[in-house]
Amino acid sequence: MFIVQLIEATYNFLWGDLFQIPLPVGGSIGISLLILFLVPAAVYFTIRTRFMQVRLFPDMVRALTKQKSGENGLSPFQTLIVSTATRVGMGNLVGVVAAISAGGAGAVFWMWIMAVLGSATAFIEATLAQLYKEKDPLYGGYRGGPAYYIHRFFERKEGRKKRYVLPAVLFAISGLICWCGISQVISNSVSESFNNAFNIPPLYTTIALVILAAVIVLRKNATVKVLDILVPVMAVLYFVITLIIIGMNITALPGVFQRIFEEAFGIRQFAGGSFGAILMNGVKRGLFSNEAGSGSAPCAAAAAEGKTPVTMGLVQSLGVFIDTIVICSCTAFIMLLVPQEVTDGLSGMALLQTAMEFHLGRFGVIFIAVTLAMFSFSTFLGILFYARSNVAYLFGDKWCWQMAYKVLALVMLFIGGIAAYTFVWDLGDVGIGLMT
Repeated sequence: MFIVQLIEATYNFLWGDLFQIPLPVGGSIGISLLILFLVPAAVYFTIRTRFMQVRLFPDMVRALTKQKSGENGLSPFQTLIVSTATRVGMGNLVGVVAAISAGGAGAVFWMWIMAVLGSATAFIEATLAQLYKEKDPLYGGYRGGPAYYIHRFFERKEGRKKRYVLPAVLFAISGLICWCGISQVISNSVSESFNNAFNIPPLYTTIALVILAAVIVLRKNATVKVLDILVPVMAVLYFVITLIIIGMNITALPGVFQRIFEEAFGIRQFAGGSFGAILMNGVKRGLFSNEAGSGSAPCAAAAAEGKTPVTMGLVQSLGVFIDTIVICSCTAFIMLLVPQEVTDGLSGMALLQTAMEFHLGRFGVIFIAVTLAMFSFSTFLGILFYARSNVAYLFGDKWCWQMAYKVLALVMLFIGGIAAYTFVWDLGDVGIGLMT
């Protein structure tokens, strides 16, 4: 109970309202510690880079076609796949559902705004990861991330070599805590969705998931090869299904955009005092979904081999757009194209499943279960790729430590699938909050 209370207290400190800003028409906007850090940072990076997310958007697309300059390391496209695997995960389903459940359709607009601002943050942290990457003697290629460039900053500042730097150590530990928590959430979500869709007991789903994951992650470099296939397939399938649903409801689409913008800025929301909830839910879920500023995606960006560090910055900036503007919008449209009376009173996955059943019948419920499984599994593979560099920073270049963390993650995957731990969601949030 003490551990649960500690996790919940830390979660409230990081994500809860640090203070309230009253609105002149009633209600207030709650500002959390992480929003206080991330939003000003994103605005600052946007101004310092002269709005690179708009000015350099064509360069982001062109950067994907760049080839790696040697045989080791990953190509820019492969690092986009790895980072997208974790970004395009449960946040795009559960996170968007939670944002709309709590903040209404207007929250979607503020998620879009955070994607535009956050892409500048992603550009900065990925470029830093490339500038200060180092050779990876275990897996080959390169490794790096915030732990490494924070370490280099303090070495340069103090003018001497150091074995450890406290902020870098804290970042690496926070990352490993976060990814253990997410491992449990993944199996819990997948086993529950398969139970609902196919009546498969959670234990059976969990065992199959752990065995499949073990076959992949316990091999040296199978992770990237699997993600190269899995991520494009699942993202394209989800996008195509959404286009079909939009096509079936094309006459209702203008009304959806009208609802999004009206609720984002509407007088009714101001008067009712709910504007703060709409704004903050959109901002919080946008930050959580695209991960810009959390320091996770740079762990993949550092592994790339390119001619210029800025190439990876551009690629990771594009990844934020793909995550929020494309995939999160797909989930939002699926729900908002359903008549409000059909989904009134619903929240969470029940809201999304009801929406899919309205559009596609029983097939929609099954499709969401399978999609959640694919998204979640790709997230698990992606976070273990991130963990490589952080384990090496903390414990050195020994295979035993790499294998130990993989086994720990698999154990967490198993535990999460057979027991409904409510605090594991907070554990993941705490980890990503501490990283940030």
